[in-house]
Amino acid sequence: MEKAWVVAVNMGYGHQRAAWPLRHLAYKGQVICANDYEGIPDKDRFIWEESRVLYEAVSRFKRVPVFGTPVFGVLDKLQGILNFYPRRDLSRPDTQVKQIYSFIRRGWGKDLIDRLRKKPMPMVTTFYAPAFAAEHFGYPNEIYLVICDSDIARSWVPPDPLNSRINYCVPNVRTYERLKLYGIKKSRIFLTGFPLPQENISAHTGTRVWRVDTAKLDTAYRLLNLDPSGEYYKKYQALVHRTLGRLPQKPNHPLTVLFSIGGAGAQREIGEAAAGSLAPKLKNGEIKLILSVGCNWKLKDYYQTVAQKLGLDQRPGFEILYEAKKDPYFEKFSQALRTTDIFWTKPSELSFYAALGLPMVIAPPIGSQEESNMRWLVMSGFGISQENPACVDQWLFDWLNQGYLAEAAMQGLVEGEQLGTYHIERLVLEKHNQN
Repeated sequence: MEKAWVVAVNMGYGHQRAAWPLRHLAYKGQVICANDYEGIPDKDRFIWEESRVLYEAVSRFKRVPVFGTPVFGVLDKLQGILNFYPRRDLSRPDTQVKQIYSFIRRGWGKDLIDRLRKKPMPMVTTFYAPAFAAEHFGYPNEIYLVICDSDIARSWVPPDPLNSRINYCVPNVRTYERLKLYGIKKSRIFLTGFPLPQENISAHTGTRVWRVDTAKLDTAYRLLNLDPSGEYYKKYQALVHRTLGRLPQKPNHPLTVLFSIGGAGAQREIGEAAAGSLAPKLKNGEIKLILSVGCNWKLKDYYQTVAQKLGLDQRPGFEILYEAKKDPYFEKFSQALRTTDIFWTKPSELSFYAALGLPMVIAPPIGSQEESNMRWLVMSGFGISQENPACVDQWLFDWLNQGYLAEAAMQGLVEGEQLGTYHIERLVLEKHNQN
């Protein structure tokens, strides 16, 4: 069905990961990459490429000894998130917004919008620049901008927010309130939740009856591995039964940790340290470790060398999750999450996957947006900040025996929003039908 244009950008994984669950909305099932589509003008590609290179360089630069952290701090401050309190008018455009619009006024993004205009369906994008371009060049249908973090910088809002016709799909209350401070009308802000993969949810549309069967089933099996001493179950048996029903008699997979490395590969040393610490338990089958490297073949080769040194290659307890292209990778990643018990990652857009009943072990944040995501995870009870990765064989099992991770899993499932994908779909289609 011809429903909408779905647009993302290829910078890291976050914006494409947010668009991937919405592909069933997309024209011919294809998500358009605003910085890498067929026929993109060279001048547009150049601006996008410079932005992507800077993004990845800044993410990696923090690791540089001595100078990395202070220089990264200066760069991050330029695009940082201002303090929320005291509440005040933050509608004035910042330097980054002014710079983006200087490019747009010179034609950046016009080619893409002109192409979409030929079939003017609703446009759903997971990055602000295509939304800004669509509004500036008079795109003749609704524009939806999906927010990918628990709090956002002023750069997500155009210079004249009060008169903007961009519709914002936001994942949480903080982002809703933040957009109001930035001057966006309440009528343009929709609390949808973050779009999660349908295959991890099992929600049904068309009948107004939406279920989370898959997420609950996976959490039920997961809870058996996360609460080996029964500490959590003894305290919260009623909640478990009310939410999950009767638990299975035994797990359907070994205790599994998935560590996801960001697109720039900025935290590869954490995965190496974790593999070294857990090596004896991986060899005897006590635990399984998945290192998710995305489409980064250099990281794949790096961890293959690590595995060989530790004697983990060819061991069933050690896996490197890799695909050469992103769509197959996202599919493989979603499938791996179904038998993952502990999700270890920096607090990126993946923070919202806690709603699937996945307890989050939080790697150090990179940048102010991820710091906000970490605060949201901890305050929500969905995750715990990592301890020393070289000692994961000690603290992780302490957490398991005390029921901390079981509690985080249930908190995410009960309090998190699983149905963002379907709320966004309903919003887009109902608003389109009204028009």
